[in-house]
Amino acid sequence: MNTQSDLSMKTDDVLRVELEVFRQEHRDLDDAIAALVDRGTGDQLTIQRLKKQKLRLKDKIARIEDRLTPDIIA
Repeated sequence: MNTQSDLSMKTDDVLRVELEVFRQEHRDLDDAIAALVDRGTGDQLTIQRLKKQKLRLKDKIARIEDRLTPDIIA
């Protein structure tokens, strides 16, 4: 199913909960990437995969925020 239609089927309360979960996952990935880089234990492929996963989460977060933020006509 399309992500956009998935969002339209969910209530605002559900989206707010998902938003917090995705934000926490995004922070966790950021911490994991930083730890791998700092220790020098992560190979570049693993770090790149984590960064791509982090970007996908950022996109999901942005879509949910857009859905939750009302359009204001100025």
